[in-house]
Amino acid sequence: MSGSTVLWVTLAVFAQESVWNFYDAQVPAQLRHYLTSAGLVGLIMGMDNVLGVIVQPWMGYLSDRRADSRLGRWPIILAGACLAAVPFALIPWTSSLPALMVCIFFFALVANAFKGIIETLVSDYIAPENRSKAQGFIKAGVSLTIVISSLVSLLVVDRSLTLAFAIPPILMLIMIGVSWAFLGRHHTEKVLPSHRDAGAPDHAVPGGAAEFSSPWAVVRDLVRDPSGARLLLMAGIFCFAGMWSALRSLLTPYGTEVLGLSRGAAGGLALPGAVAFLIAVVPIAYASGRIGQVRAIRYGVALFVVGLLVGSVNPSPTTTIVSMVLSSIGYAVFAVNALVALWSLAPNERVLGTYTGLYTVASAAGMALGPALLGLTVDLTGWRFMLLNAAVFGAVTFTVFTRLARKTADENTGPREA
Repeated sequence: MSGSTVLWVTLAVFAQESVWNFYDAQVPAQLRHYLTSAGLVGLIMGMDNVLGVIVQPWMGYLSDRRADSRLGRWPIILAGACLAAVPFALIPWTSSLPALMVCIFFFALVANAFKGIIETLVSDYIAPENRSKAQGFIKAGVSLTIVISSLVSLLVVDRSLTLAFAIPPILMLIMIGVSWAFLGRHHTEKVLPSHRDAGAPDHAVPGGAAEFSSPWAVVRDLVRDPSGARLLLMAGIFCFAGMWSALRSLLTPYGTEVLGLSRGAAGGLALPGAVAFLIAVVPIAYASGRIGQVRAIRYGVALFVVGLLVGSVNPSPTTTIVSMVLSSIGYAVFAVNALVALWSLAPNERVLGTYTGLYTVASAAGMALGPALLGLTVDLTGWRFMLLNAAVFGAVTFTVFTRLARKTADENTGPREA
């Protein structure tokens, strides 16, 4: 496993995640200027992810067809980053709800178009036996985006909102440019042989597999899987992504409504959890290869729920921080293992971009519904019980992964380690 390759892939993933994390932290507060219903705010924050469900499989399939070309997937990534930066930076300049919604829509459309493609770079440059470990380092880098988002919230938002919304897209453009300079410009030298040679045999299953003519053919193959493991894993991804998105989207309003914090301070509540994520994610990546990806995710869900219950007992800044630390470590287990587990179930190496798109379909669908569902429970019970309500949804997710762990052996769902 090339350390420099992992570094440049991590930088590209870091670039787009830095924008999304600040988006999740501050756009709900921006919507609160025009809306009073937590359910409606959660619905809008989730609806932008519906675009991911529509766009991701097709863009993933398109990028798979470009993986053998001289430039690989990079033209889509570079164009998408430049286009997405504009509506994001314009968000604080809007003076009405329709104008704000236009910026949200166009940012979400373009950013979703290349989000999954960046994540698929892992499969282009890193061999299957090393992807789980590489994901640990990549997710460690991604956790720093939450740190940066929290620091921008703490240090800049209360002073200049327009500057705060300009910083993440500028960082995104710079870091993707650096990643392209050191990795993308040397694509034909760095890409795996299975992508370099259009006639290479498939590696995901013995004997290879037929080429798929469209994303729908890939979906039909997934649905017809006799074991049903792929569909059940997709359901688990849907549930966990929905929980995490709901918690991230409504945490800032929770901090202002229940804990009495300022908007900037409430936006910084995720910072301790991000540090815990950073410390834990690499050891988690190595441990997961030993205990199995599905079993590890199941343990992570359990820890996530425990964290929510701790925060719901006696709401205060201290207990909320402890809650975020435990829940973030639980989410780290999922973040490291879910996509790698789904890649390992793909019928061949030629559809990994499409499978990344399907992963995004499951996670984006969860992110679309999660904030709205949690927001509706807040409308019914009040902000005081938000974390407890989230723990109830977490119990459903734990049930899904428990069933999956019993349905299939871990060696068939985890990545093939050397």
